[in-house]
Amino acid sequence: MTALPENLLQAWKNRNAPIILTTVDGDGMPNSIYATCAGNFGEDKLVVADNYFNKTRANIKTGTKGTILFMTTDNKAYQVKGTMSYQTEGAVYDDMKCWNPEQHPGHAAAVLTVEEAYSGGEKLL
Repeated sequence: MTALPENLLQAWKNRNAPIILTTVDGDGMPNSIYATCAGNFGEDKLVVADNYFNKTRANIKTGTKGTILFMTTDNKAYQVKGTMSYQTEGAVYDDMKCWNPEQHPGHAAAVLTVEEAYSGGEKLL
């Protein structure tokens, strides 16, 4: 586990929604989505609620890596990259169900375990 730097966690707390989540299919074709239902778990995981995934779900289940791009309220860009997992039970899933709006299904938690992080061209992790 690599803990996220404090400045990145603070930026995540001050993000403007939506975030952009990108995954890649088995043929190398990227797929990007906007997502508004996102949070973090622990010191190294960013979580996106699977409310209406299709291609994203399929990509995660094939073992894709992923990236999340977000902007802060002061218009600073951040990108995090890492391994994706799809969780339909357990602690991360239970946590997601607490913050995901009740009107959305929250089928699963799409979890990005952060391996690299950037702010613009500056590598943070």
